[in-house]
Amino acid sequence: MKGFRAFILRGNVVDLAVAVLIGAAFGALVAAFTRDFITPLLAAIGGKPDFSSLHFRIHNSTFRYGDFINAVITFLIIAAVVYFFVVLPVNKLMARYKTEPEPALPTRDCPECYSSIPQPATRCAFCSTEVTPVAG
Repeated sequence: MKGFRAFILRGNVVDLAVAVLIGAAFGALVAAFTRDFITPLLAAIGGKPDFSSLHFRIHNSTFRYGDFINAVITFLIIAAVVYFFVVLPVNKLMARYKTEPEPALPTRDCPECYSSIPQPATRCAFCSTEVTPVAG
């Protein structure tokens, strides 16, 4: 029982549970926004008052594609909000606080002053001697 309690109370499990609950609530909020604002706005432009009533029949089967259109619009709005308000800011923040050093260019010694210079260099930064660049 101790192991299970330690597993449940670990930070990432609790964080994941909170994220799922907030994500579900946010999904419901965006679905309502789509149904009550976006769909009527698009319908006003296109002339159809409600997408959810769109359907077609083949024999005795009814295909309700209007609900699918609403779901696609809802998904696109959620994806855009997550991308622009979560992914981009987090990526910018992570790039700003990057702790890994940049990979160093391979170096070689200057034939004149024996200073360490990058391989693709054509002139030594220390003694200004022209050097032949080494490819790659």
